[in-house]
Amino acid sequence: MSKSLNHLLQDTRIWQGHKPQQRAAPAEHTGYQALDNQLGGLGWPKGALSECLLDRCGIGELHLVLPLMQAVARQQKSMFWLNPPHTPYAPALVRAGVPAEQLVVIHTRNPADFLWTLENCLRSPVTGLVMAWPRKLASRDIRRLQLASEAGNNVCILFRCRQQAEQHSPAALRLELVPGDHQDLKIHILKRRGSWPGQRCTLALGHRAGIAPNGAPQVVAGPWPQAGAT
Repeated sequence: MSKSLNHLLQDTRIWQGHKPQQRAAPAEHTGYQALDNQLGGLGWPKGALSECLLDRCGIGELHLVLPLMQAVARQQKSMFWLNPPHTPYAPALVRAGVPAEQLVVIHTRNPADFLWTLENCLRSPVTGLVMAWPRKLASRDIRRLQLASEAGNNVCILFRCRQQAEQHSPAALRLELVPGDHQDLKIHILKRRGSWPGQRCTLALGHRAGIAPNGAPQVVAGPWPQAGAT
């Protein structure tokens, strides 16, 4: 085998149907061993897009990424929330070890502004994590974002409608999220770079009732009333 062909086959972006990828791609652990095991011991890919596909928000998707946010906080990197459906609850995030000063929440007015902002967040050297809630993305837009993610070498998670599961996507990781019983989250791996998809697991997210031992809510969603409001 020529050296050039051997080098090409070592590229983690090349899918080889006869065997799982042997070379580990850069990734951040999910914080859930059961899910990491289904992802080849890796986790959220760096320098690539990940998609979480769900029917509605508030089913535990933020608890799913909370360990990732904690890891990014320890790295002293910024976390961008682009067009989140609700206001992040800063006190709960701070209690969980995610400092508010490392969070940047951005709302855009139109799809063009969304793409421009997301692309620049991905390319920024201060970025550790980008979470975005797009309304609709064309395949060409996702390819454009993939290039920006590769340039920034950070983690990007797109929360998209579950109906988009049938759309072709160059994202390295695609997870279908379905709420289970007792605060569980069922995860179906639709695509993962370097190996076969189809794996499933169920995660117990946070406490059974979503309440911390001291009785404080753990939900990181909103909207939340302003101080002094009745």
